[in-house]
Amino acid sequence: MLQSKVDQDEKMLLTGGLKSLLPHVLRRIIRCNRLSISNTSGMAEGYKQANVVILHKSLADDFEKFCHANDGPLPLLYRSQPGDWKCPSLSSDSDIRTDCLQYRKYEHGACTGSLKSLKEYTEQLKDMVTFYLGCSFSFEKAVQKAGIPIRNVEQKCNVSMYKTSVPCYSISMFHCNLVVTMRPIPESKLEAAVLATSELKEAHGAPIHIGDPGLLGIQDLSKPDYGDPVHLHPGDIPVFWACGVTGVEAIINSRAPLAFTHSPGCMFITNLKNDNVRSLGGVPQVCCISQDPLHFSIVSAEAAQKIKTLETLIGIDPGERGIRHLRRQGELLGACLAMSHAGSVLVTTGFPTHFTHQPPEENDGPPGALAIAAMLQALEKRVAIVTDQRAMDLNKKIIEEAVQLGILKKPIPLLSYQRESADSALMFLCENGNPGRPRFDHLVAIERAGMAADGNYYNARKVNIKHLVDPIDELFLAAQTIPGVTTTGVGDGGNELGMGKVKDAVKKHIKNGDVIACDVEADFTVVAGVSNWGGYAIACALYVLRCCQLHDRYLRRAVGFPRAPSEELWLPALLSVAKEEKLLKALVQLGVRSGKTASLEMEVDGLPFYDTHSLMIEKLLQEALQ
Repeated sequence: MLQSKVDQDEKMLLTGGLKSLLPHVLRRIIRCNRLSISNTSGMAEGYKQANVVILHKSLADDFEKFCHANDGPLPLLYRSQPGDWKCPSLSSDSDIRTDCLQYRKYEHGACTGSLKSLKEYTEQLKDMVTFYLGCSFSFEKAVQKAGIPIRNVEQKCNVSMYKTSVPCYSISMFHCNLVVTMRPIPESKLEAAVLATSELKEAHGAPIHIGDPGLLGIQDLSKPDYGDPVHLHPGDIPVFWACGVTGVEAIINSRAPLAFTHSPGCMFITNLKNDNVRSLGGVPQVCCISQDPLHFSIVSAEAAQKIKTLETLIGIDPGERGIRHLRRQGELLGACLAMSHAGSVLVTTGFPTHFTHQPPEENDGPPGALAIAAMLQALEKRVAIVTDQRAMDLNKKIIEEAVQLGILKKPIPLLSYQRESADSALMFLCENGNPGRPRFDHLVAIERAGMAADGNYYNARKVNIKHLVDPIDELFLAAQTIPGVTTTGVGDGGNELGMGKVKDAVKKHIKNGDVIACDVEADFTVVAGVSNWGGYAIACALYVLRCCQLHDRYLRRAVGFPRAPSEELWLPALLSVAKEEKLLKALVQLGVRSGKTASLEMEVDGLPFYDTHSLMIEKLLQEALQ
């Protein structure tokens, strides 16, 4: 009778295909060893598949903790009792000893065999616990329903799996680096792919990386550590999801005396449908933050909208200089995503517009730079400031004041740059001038005098102030040649460093723009009515990103624990009206003047602190904190 039933099922394989079979039918066929296929990708569409780890009961509690600490790669579906072959919450008639296509046996961390069945180890299994962990094969149907091709299914091969350089959160003897799957996705479908998978937490959820594999420590996509190489079509982007084979790596590193796992790609097929989804914190958006290497980031639509609102708030033009013609939507989001991914950020400011005064600096720039630096410090980034050699003492005093006022939690390294040779900029930015070892991941210029097309530096009145400006522009030009280093320029008139991206609009719409326009581009150009406002908006946007669950998960590659917003750490780093008022008073005492009027009053760019700048600060904080 059983043989007749199996023969009928085999006929179904020939007519309907594996993808349309119900899970219990597939398990029965697998149990009878009737399939000559290498993986379960594309089988039982819409049903959850599971990675399998079987280990001694004495190790089970620690391994469960390891799964919970790294629930991106290891979403726990079920943990059995010792010696229990069944998993009633996942299937009604299964036997874990026979219901995977293939198993692997590990002894003291070494793979000692591939097996079709574990029945010969029944006695040992009586003291062992089985863990069923979510699998990305489970989301393939959802991805296809979104109109996205699954290349490995098209190419009739297993998915590609790679070991990465990303460490998982260690628990006791269980430690390893993250393993990922890679699926080529057309660039136009990236957001749809993230949306289709982000809510399927038990199938690894949203991707943990989109773009260049080298950023994960993967050297060659054609040589996966597990599975098969999958060919990318023209226009495809490699997209990486956390993978349950991470559990196999943990077993290997634990050197457990005896353990069993599924063979990668040969999953246990459950009776559970993918209908029961859990939201991971909002609809996702995908943004490109770098072309070399290619790198995309993920953020919730809610956080992105907040940052868009911040960008709109600072885009007003109180001086009626025509800056609305310079604005580009989305630049603030791109800049802040790039900074959020950076480990080390270099900030520069300083516009010596008042060449007849000492000091010649204006007070637009330093407050915004310090607001950015304060939030970067709170986010545990390395941050430094580079400025003109002649202004080192002034900037040292400003930083000391910022620490005393509680704006900075500790002093920031203060650097200067001089051109001594053709490779000076590269030597400054990289260890031993090696582009493969940059000291900084991101450069930010805020209200920093920018070099015009003729090589000079001009204030808004078309006066050449080159004699007061060190060639820090060269660092931004050199950054364009260093893979992985991105740049942001913040300005309010078009003559600031980084505004080269909008120089045509500056020349057309800004007074004296044909002469003063900065010729040096930044990757992201943040235009504000007052440059300080741009710095304030960046600080607020970085706070918004850190509070975004989707972005936080992407930053930590879905390993470790979520970083709950820590009011004790992040909120004090945000600007406030009181702190900015005290800082402006300190700048006045240091002789730093208003840009437009050169007055030593409580104003910036000729605009009074109350109620212009104070009101802008309140509006930005309200948007960031609501």
